Amino acid sequence: MRIDLMTLFPDMCERVYTESIIGRAIKKGVLTVESHNIRDYSDNKHHNVDDTPYGGGEGMLMSAQPIYGCYESLLKNGKPYVIYMSPKGGVLTQQKTKELAELPHIAILCGHYEGVDQRVLDAIVDEEISIGDYVLTGGELPALVLIDCVARMLDGTLSSEEGRVRESHYNGLLEYPQYTKPAVWHDREVPEVLLSGHHENIAHWRREMSLRETLQKRPDLLEKADLTQQERDFLKKLQKEATQNKQS
Repeated sequence: MRIDLMTLFPDMCERVYTESIIGRAIKKGVLTVESHNIRDYSDNKHHNVDDTPYGGGEGMLMSAQPIYGCYESLLKNGKPYVIYMSPKGGVLTQQKTKELAELPHIAILCGHYEGVDQRVLDAIVDEEISIGDYVLTGGELPALVLIDCVARMLDGTLSSEEGRVRESHYNGLLEYPQYTKPAVWHDREVPEVLLSGHHENIAHWRREMSLRETLQKRPDLLEKADLTQQERDFLKKLQKEATQNKQS
């Protein structure tokens, strides 16, 4: 998979995506990520990339010309699916990252200042994506979040498929609690079932804990989760216990 990043701060981005798991994926050839400085494509002698907005208002807007020039330079590798990181976009989900991971070539546009001239967005952008209902100073951090999420979905990025499918949100639920050595820390013991070596019991415990965590922290996720009748009964039992505890 190839990801091209259109940004005013390529050095900032490269320091992040060349490290850790993403960096490992790049070294293995699973993923190619390249940053492109939008300023390099400005056609004026001062390399300006912004100007004041028509109609008045505070701040500066990124101009259409340098962004479009940057986009055109990417076409040598084929037309990418272009994403604009924007608080106006649909919120990034695990399902969305799965869909994006199926694409061969993505380009991500990082806005800055007060935004981007709408005309270039209309001309090149296929989808706007947000990482949450809040505003940041630029699109670089959201873009890096998106790259990290998508990279984890690519075959060969993680050491095993199991590590990916058991994570929070992958199957619509939150991940179960996890523990490592020592078995006792500050008088807190690791759940006995995890020390038993009984894989079936461990899997059952983990599924129930995943259901419990989701009910307590993100009950909204349960509305779309694929659950068995036994699991639904278990959730009803947990809800009943919670109600009784509040009343007592």
